[in-house]
Amino acid sequence: MNINTKKHKKILSIALPSATNSLLDMLQVITDLLMVGTISAFAIAAVGLGLQSLMFVFAVLTLLHIGTTALISRFIGASQLQRASMSLASLLQFAFLLSIPISILWYILAPKLFIWFGTVNEVIILGTEYVTVLTIMLPFIFIKLVFVSAFNSYGDTITPLYIKIFSIILNIGLNYVLIFGHFGVPAFGVLGAGIATVIVNILEFSIYTYLYINKKTPFTPLWYYSKSLIKRALKIGLPASIERSLTFGSFMLFTVIIAHYGTETLAGYQLGLRIEGLAFMPGIGFTIAAMTLMGQGLGAKNPLQAKEDVILVLKYTTSFMFTLGVFMIFTPEPIVRLFTDDAKTIQEASFYLMIVGLSQIPLAFNFVLSGALRGAGDSKKTLKINLLSLCGLFVFFLLLY
Repeated sequence: MNINTKKHKKILSIALPSATNSLLDMLQVITDLLMVGTISAFAIAAVGLGLQSLMFVFAVLTLLHIGTTALISRFIGASQLQRASMSLASLLQFAFLLSIPISILWYILAPKLFIWFGTVNEVIILGTEYVTVLTIMLPFIFIKLVFVSAFNSYGDTITPLYIKIFSIILNIGLNYVLIFGHFGVPAFGVLGAGIATVIVNILEFSIYTYLYINKKTPFTPLWYYSKSLIKRALKIGLPASIERSLTFGSFMLFTVIIAHYGTETLAGYQLGLRIEGLAFMPGIGFTIAAMTLMGQGLGAKNPLQAKEDVILVLKYTTSFMFTLGVFMIFTPEPIVRLFTDDAKTIQEASFYLMIVGLSQIPLAFNFVLSGALRGAGDSKKTLKINLLSLCGLFVFFLLLY
C-alpha cells in the first residue's frame, strides 16, 4: 500500500492549524459562557443568546470568508501573487465599507432580540448590555477575517494560529479581571465578558495590520480597489452567505420555541450549541483545507490533483468527527458539568448532545464537500442543497404538528 507522505503532510499542515485555530475561536466564545456560568443561569442565557444573535453577522462574514478564500487561492495556485495582493487590498476596503451598515443594524436590532425571544426581564437586561458593547468590535472583525482568509488561501494557517493562542490567553485574563473584579477593577459581570471580547478582537486586528503594512506577509501591501475583483468574490461568497443566513435563521426559530420552556432549558440549549460547536471545529479546519486545495488545484489547472486532495481531506474529517461523536453520545454529562452545576441545565444540554452526536459523520461529508464546491467557485449548488434540506425540515415539523 503506497502512502503519499508529502500529500498527507500538505493537507495536515493546512488543516490541523486551521482546525486548532477554529477550536480556539470556539473556546474563546465558551470561555465567556464558562466564566459567567458561575454567576447564574440568567447570565448563561444572556451571553448564549447574544452569541447566537451574532450568528447573523457571521452569515455576512461568510461572504467575505468564502469570497476571499476562493478568489485568492485561485491566484496562488496560478502563481499570480500580484493579483492575489490586489484582491486582498480590494477586499480589505470592501470589508470596512460593509461593516458600517452592519454595525448600525446590529446596534439597533440586537437588543430587541431578547424581547422577541420572550425571555425573562433579567436575561433582557444582561443580554442588552452584552450585545451593545459588542458593536464596537464589528468593523475590526470584518477586516480581520479577510486577513485570516487570505493567510489560509496561501496555505499559511500557522500565523493565524499563533495570533489566536495569544488572544485566547489574553481573553481569559481579561475575563477574570472584568467579570469578577480584581486588581482594583470593579466587577462588571456579563458586561465585562463583552468588554474583554472587544479588546481582544481589536488587538488581533492590530497584529494582522502590523504584519501586512510591514511586509511580513506573503502579500504586497497596496492601496488598490477593483470592482471587478469584488464582483468575482461576491459571485462566490453571496450564495454561501445566504445559505449561512438560512441555517442561522433555523437556529433562531428553535431558540424562540425553546425559550418558552424556561430559563434553565434555554441555558441548556445554549450550552449544548456551544459544546457542539467544539465538535465542528475539526470539520471547519478541514473545510478550509478542502476549499484551499481545490482552489489551488484548479488555479494550477490540475483538477485531478484537487479531487484526490479533497477525498483525502474527507477521510481525515470523518475519522475526527466520528471520534468526537462517540464522546458526545456516551459521556455528555461530564462535559456539560464543566460549564454549570445547575441540574436542570445539565439534563437539557446532555440530552441535546446525545442527539446531535449521531449526526457527526454526515456533517463531516457536508463540511468537506461544500468546502470543495466553494473552492471551485460553485457556491450556488451548496445553497440549493441547503434550501432543500430546510424545506424538508419544515415539512417534518408540520407533519409533527
